[in-house]
Amino acid sequence: MSENSAGAVIVISSHVVRGSVGNRAAVFALEALGFPVWALPTVVLPWHPGHGPSTRMTFPDDDFERVIDDLIRAPWLSEVKGVLTGYFGSAAQPKAVARLIAALREHNPELTYVCDPVIGDLGGLYVPEATATAIRDCLIPLATIATPNRYELAWMAGSELLDNNMIMQAALSLGPPRVLVTSAVPMMSGGTGNLLLSGRHALLSEHRLVDDPPNGLGDLIAALFLGRLLAGIDEEKALQLATASVFEILARTKKRGSDELTLERDQSSLLTPMALVHMRRLMHPAQRPKRPS
Repeated sequence: MSENSAGAVIVISSHVVRGSVGNRAAVFALEALGFPVWALPTVVLPWHPGHGPSTRMTFPDDDFERVIDDLIRAPWLSEVKGVLTGYFGSAAQPKAVARLIAALREHNPELTYVCDPVIGDLGGLYVPEATATAIRDCLIPLATIATPNRYELAWMAGSELLDNNMIMQAALSLGPPRVLVTSAVPMMSGGTGNLLLSGRHALLSEHRLVDDPPNGLGDLIAALFLGRLLAGIDEEKALQLATASVFEILARTKKRGSDELTLERDQSSLLTPMALVHMRRLMHPAQRPKRPS
């Protein structure tokens, strides 16, 4: 990719001092792929909360609003071709970011916005419900691509998702033109999958399940999928490359015994992953024959 050919990307998520989650993962991945990145933290933490209690540095909502106002007035706004949002520190922050997305689309109607709704997992919501609701109601409708895990999608859809057919129906109801669901139901034994539903495809990319993975995989695949699409790669190949990168880095991290993704040692895995992933084409819900009434 030639310098700045695909434009800059704004990444808005959490920042940790130690580790490779949130902005630390997404910014590194996008810069490795050659994109200039504008990074805005929503909270600052010494490390991921999964490692134990720590101080949480937050920003007053008024200050966050003013930074968004500054970005909206920035003379370089036309440089931005993509936005990725992840974890938010308050219910007011998604509403402020919605204003930024609207301003960016005035400069570039083709802006690609990826909303990674970082709100929960198997154990339920880990953000206040008001924050999760603000992401669902203010940002998901603006997204070109949403990248929830299965449990986040279930919360937003208001229903349990027991199989991939249910996941696809929920993804369709969510609204964005593309929905990439991580932790989808695998078809291969001992595997895990990412399911991409778009207007054209229902694709499942699978790889071997790695137990007790480090945090940051969702941040990483959202950034890599966005980067590949902005580079002009078609969605099927973009999904295959993003999944292969994440699996390869995960496998290497576990082999080293690290409790954080070792992105700094695995840049080749970001650029030219060699890991094998299984790609399956599923029947798109729109292709299913309708039952007679």
